[in-house]
Amino acid sequence: MNRSEKQAGSPQTRFPSIDALRAFEALTRLGSYDKAATELSITTSAVSKRIASLESLVGATLFDRSGRSLVVTAAGKEYVEQVRSVLSQFAAIGLHQRTAQSQTRLRVLATPTFAREILVPNLGRFTAAHDECEVEIVVAIPYLDMAVPDSDVAVSFGPRFVRRGNDAPAQEPLLFEPVFAVASPAIAKKFRLRKPADVLRTPLIRCPIEPWLPWFSAAKIDSPEPASGVKLVDLGLSLEAAASGQGVALARASIVRRWLERGELVDLFEVRAAPHSGYSLTVHRAGDVALDFAKWLRDLCARLERSSHHR
Repeated sequence: MNRSEKQAGSPQTRFPSIDALRAFEALTRLGSYDKAATELSITTSAVSKRIASLESLVGATLFDRSGRSLVVTAAGKEYVEQVRSVLSQFAAIGLHQRTAQSQTRLRVLATPTFAREILVPNLGRFTAAHDECEVEIVVAIPYLDMAVPDSDVAVSFGPRFVRRGNDAPAQEPLLFEPVFAVASPAIAKKFRLRKPADVLRTPLIRCPIEPWLPWFSAAKIDSPEPASGVKLVDLGLSLEAAASGQGVALARASIVRRWLERGELVDLFEVRAAPHSGYSLTVHRAGDVALDFAKWLRDLCARLERSSHHR
């Protein structure tokens, strides 16, 4: 075994990611973070992070950022020639040209309840029209301080409009439905829930992304946000808790539909609170399939929202 083979096989060797190398090559060729981001279909901040990780790995400054324009350093010029050679060799490998490797892929990030109750039950309509595409659904809970997985399209839960950096893709409102109170038939009977104020005599299931105060206000109930009782960081889990007789929860029509149809939960009152938060859509990579998916999801949620307002 020669020296280069030993180095390549050493567990101590750290290799840069292909994505970082592609970002570096594009930036040296185009001379602009914006142009490199457009070519790679990512954000300028993603380009910046990939360059920073590459510089950290190689232990050298690849760009001089002190002036108005971006200048490739001597180390960067030397390194980019090696990188281009490596990328050319990778592109020439026949294995990458297999049909399976060239299949279109779409990665969708969504909150757990949206994915389970809205996205997946209706997804067959989209995949049937895009049978050439491999769709991957990834879930994440945005309330928790965790790294959010990379995606082509993302559905998040939060305020209708969120301030974002100049280089961040736009976030558009997708599904904002009225909020109402639900409970299991057993709980409704046990606590004789006939008027909205009666919920104060029951255990109230808390969810940090669906506070009670807006509903209290709509119901003209003078009470602070509940400070005790079970607390669940997921809308679906709060509905499961209510269905199992643990108390009263807040719901939205598209999310709670299956529980209501099965008779596991009942809509307690006619009170509806305007939604302070809801689901929003972000397209991170505007490819043809991603844009088709975004349009399909907009149309689906528009139908769901019209239906919830007509109930």
